[in-house]
Amino acid sequence: MKNWLGLIIGNSRLHWCYFEDDTICGTWNTPQVESLGELPLVVDRTLHSYIAKKIPLYIASVVPSATKIYLSLSQTRIINPKAIPLQDVYVTMGVDRILTLWGAGCHYGFPCLVVDSGTALTFTGADGDKKLVGGAILPGVRLQLQTLFFNTAALPEIEIIEEITPRWAKNTPSAIQSGVIYSIVSGIKDFSQDWLRQYPDSKIILTGGDAVLLGQYLDAIFPEITDKIIVNTDLIFLGIKEYVKYE
Repeated sequence: MKNWLGLIIGNSRLHWCYFEDDTICGTWNTPQVESLGELPLVVDRTLHSYIAKKIPLYIASVVPSATKIYLSLSQTRIINPKAIPLQDVYVTMGVDRILTLWGAGCHYGFPCLVVDSGTALTFTGADGDKKLVGGAILPGVRLQLQTLFFNTAALPEIEIIEEITPRWAKNTPSAIQSGVIYSIVSGIKDFSQDWLRQYPDSKIILTGGDAVLLGQYLDAIFPEITDKIIVNTDLIFLGIKEYVKYE
């Protein structure tokens, strides 16, 4: 296949990629839309031209209700996670986690651990036989900040910042940032170290919308672990590439 589009319908945003042969030639993040008529309003001209040309569009979604509008496009092809040859996958495992893990293993080799930092922060690992070992799920950075704001009476709404806040804060906003950032980064370190004890030669790949930011935090707080972790924000697109290749 010469060229194709990939679309990941996530909890917060739409994630698009454009491939020519095996090369990623463009990626976009756009908001959810209610109808196809809204698409031109939220995508740039290049992406819209690809959609209009009706090149194959491979879709993976964790929001079934948001998938329906794309079914009317003749080029739409829904990704079937059962066709991905990852072993021991459980029935309710999200297609996004399957694709990122498969993309990681095919690109970096098995065994591998994927840390995906989106709306949720997920850990997903596979062994050298391409079998799912397991994983964990917790709220992501922004979701934790939003939860404190929406479910408490006195705590303020906090935006995530690139600068590392002191661990022992002296004001409420900094205390919230410290609690969320240091606990998440410590969790990534703990899961990574446990994984490496079991699979010393494994690659660990940090991906997702907050991957670069969390990579910076890890480098500042736990520099001894960062040389073990690869940051690749296009990992799920590599998973789609492997799916398309063997479809």
